[in-house]
Amino acid sequence: MKGLRTAVTLACIGLFATPVHAQAYPTKPVTIVVTLAAGGAADVIARALAQRLTEEWGQPVLVENKGGANNQVGTTAVARSAPDGYTLLLTPEHTFTVNPYLYRKLSYDPAKDFVPVTGLVSISQALVVHPSLAVRSVTDLIAAAKDNQLNYGSLGVGSGPHLSMELLQSMTGAKLNAVQYKGAAPALTDVIAGHIPMMFVSTGLIVQPWKASQLRALGVGSRERLPQFPELPTIGETLPGFTAFVWFGLFAPNGTPGDIVVKINKAIQHILADRDFRDRFLTPNLYEPISGSPEQFAQDIHRDTERWQKVIRDAKLAIED
Repeated sequence: MKGLRTAVTLACIGLFATPVHAQAYPTKPVTIVVTLAAGGAADVIARALAQRLTEEWGQPVLVENKGGANNQVGTTAVARSAPDGYTLLLTPEHTFTVNPYLYRKLSYDPAKDFVPVTGLVSISQALVVHPSLAVRSVTDLIAAAKDNQLNYGSLGVGSGPHLSMELLQSMTGAKLNAVQYKGAAPALTDVIAGHIPMMFVSTGLIVQPWKASQLRALGVGSRERLPQFPELPTIGETLPGFTAFVWFGLFAPNGTPGDIVVKINKAIQHILADRDFRDRFLTPNLYEPISGSPEQFAQDIHRDTERWQKVIRDAKLAIED
């Protein structure tokens, strides 16, 4: 979306040009609106952080799930809320890096309606295949998919697994065909059963079937090998520059006082850096914490926006409604 980088950058510059509001903040309950249903990764992250923020601030931090329309329902609700720091948005990256280029029309303006607060965690995706597929590496898979088109499980147009496979296809010339599913669980079940040969899926979901030899993991989409599974190569070791992960971030309505944004950022960063929080929550779930200021988070958004804009344009993807 033209002007997205400029608008986000200006919003961040404004963080330090506002009056001091943060000294007393918060003086009442804070609500974190999650754009996905209860029970998923976003919801789990929000509730873990809300508990710690409640303890730190001495005010209730509540979680409200408002899913629907590929994150648009909750995002639009927060965009229309008061810019005072008491209503925050927790959403996956696609809300800001994919939706603006995938949808012909959005119910919110990612460049004008929000200010980035902080990145939270990233979740790597693993490339897995059914054992019957005669491939044992990413190189083998690319060769096989050049000879014959292969089906893969997708969680809908524009989903993380879908775009990761589109990126793989564009970088390699592989011939791949998406089979759409309504969720990761049924798609992964079909890979294990051999109904479809492969998919990208959150790494945490494949550990048990992988260890049980029900599927074969070819690699992970993180930038570096996961310390929990150093034997799993990154896909980038075969395809330099390739990554496949989904991150979650926290946003506030545009106009939220800059010092409040900074205070929230520092509180979240303190929690993410806490060794006990990492050992109890992040590491077991294979969540990688995202460190940095609001400005750094804005730069990350711009980087991923440029990447997915190109993938979506090259694949000619679009959703009309």
